[in-house]
Amino acid sequence: HHVQLLPSGTTAPRQTRKKAAPPNPPRRPASPPSLALCPHPLRASAPLVMADAQQKTPSPPPTTPATVPDAGLRQLQHYEHRLPKHRYILRQKFLPLVRWETPYLAYIQKNVRNSVLDNYFAITANLGTHTFFMVMLPWLFWFGYTELGRAMVHLLAAGVFFSGFIKDYFCLPRPLSPPLHRITMSGSAALEYGFPSTHSTNAVSVTVYSLAILHSADAMDPVLRTSLEALAWVYALSIVLGRLYCGMHGFLDVIVGSLLGALLAWVELVYGDVFNNWLYAGEWQVPVIITVVILVFVRIHPEPADSCPCFDDGVAFAGVVVGIEAGHWHYARTSFSWDYPSPATVPWSFSEVGILKSIARIVLGVVLIFAWRGFMKPTLHTLLPPVFRIIEQTGFSIPRKDFKPASQYTKVPPLNDDTLPRLNELPAMITSIRRPRSDSVGPQSAADAYEALAYQRRTRRASNEKMNGPRSQVIVGDNEKALRAEEEAEQDRREEAEILMQIEKPRVRYDVEVITKLFVYSGIAWIAVEAGPVLFEVLGLGCRESRQGAAFDR
Repeated sequence: HHVQLLPSGTTAPRQTRKKAAPPNPPRRPASPPSLALCPHPLRASAPLVMADAQQKTPSPPPTTPATVPDAGLRQLQHYEHRLPKHRYILRQKFLPLVRWETPYLAYIQKNVRNSVLDNYFAITANLGTHTFFMVMLPWLFWFGYTELGRAMVHLLAAGVFFSGFIKDYFCLPRPLSPPLHRITMSGSAALEYGFPSTHSTNAVSVTVYSLAILHSADAMDPVLRTSLEALAWVYALSIVLGRLYCGMHGFLDVIVGSLLGALLAWVELVYGDVFNNWLYAGEWQVPVIITVVILVFVRIHPEPADSCPCFDDGVAFAGVVVGIEAGHWHYARTSFSWDYPSPATVPWSFSEVGILKSIARIVLGVVLIFAWRGFMKPTLHTLLPPVFRIIEQTGFSIPRKDFKPASQYTKVPPLNDDTLPRLNELPAMITSIRRPRSDSVGPQSAADAYEALAYQRRTRRASNEKMNGPRSQVIVGDNEKALRAEEEAEQDRREEAEILMQIEKPRVRYDVEVITKLFVYSGIAWIAVEAGPVLFEVLGLGCRESRQGAAFDR
């Protein structure tokens, strides 16, 4: 300990003159001079001189500073305690880069922001959401674009799952707000971690794959091909740059997200046909193997330090892939599908079906999907908890950390689904596009809150050291050091409580939700690729007469 002892009778320097401390100093100083010597973390502090060398009665043992959390240390301990050591070390290595980006992002946002760009980037961000793809992807199958539809499902499912996997592995926050404003029309996006950007992953994967397909389409009209290529570039740039402009992501997030998207597109371009041929040529074991592999990936998805919806989205798209592969494997073996231009193609020809029946296919298909979701979700939430309680008693239950086991609740209440809304919510979603976007400042998730606390801690420390010099140069005794640590820890607790009160408390999540999502979304995919197309034919909305024809007139 740095203690300056003065010989008996020596007068202390004028600027720090004080009486000798009593034998048993009080826990907290009562006079203004003592407050100046043991300041509040935001006040100036001066070197403390101890002048009680002749004290005969020893003071009680001081509180060991190591037992008192230092200012801001609780924020660090939150992730250190909730993450495995190797993940925590990796997070700490990337965290300074995320923090370094913030002032540059704030500068860009401040100097280029205007209402037109606010609305444009907020609206175009909806084109990269899970809801948009869930609603639009079935159209590709219903109008005969089976190969393109399968490729889009593979790209988007892999993008959502693996970007969410990385997010929950690193638990890196989004850029700090303030100083950044977060401009969005989605309330759930800000609840996820920031690294990497799922929007960027999906946009780049779809764009790279589309550009490659357009480049190889020699028979396409050159003007049309150029127009579609330009549209693909505009789509990708709008999504990626919009994430920076809207304050939702940093440079590292969109760069890594874009690279991940490009990698997934390359894998689909090189191995997509190989995988499809293996599926169609295989026996029933093939879809079973695919299902088992997907379930393994769901099980090894890392546990995040905070409640994060990334896992929920990944499970939903994992269910979609299970339903697509099993449905296409079986549908390709029925008499309701075409083998041209690829197996499991839904029969459709505009010249035979016409505009009215085509619209009717869309309406019927969408109603089937939402009806399935509306019926199966509450049904499974009612039937599964008793089953889970029995399994839990056998010791085989392996619940995730933030999911409540069935033994701790009686029933599952109605829950919202951010991936796919209810049918009666669609009109509100469509009209919401005309409403102003939200402009949020401040923490919106637990990751935001702890990053804001860490920022306050760094600012406070820097201010103290600027006014008083580095801590190593401050001469204090054991009691005063412990007292200062306690005061700083108390302020840290107050700040943590204040910031955590600003964010919306995560809802309770139930163990049956994982199986429910897998079953519901695999059913949605099966309806899109098999049940719906079969029903189209039965109701006369298909090409029953030319089902086996070689011609394919889109």
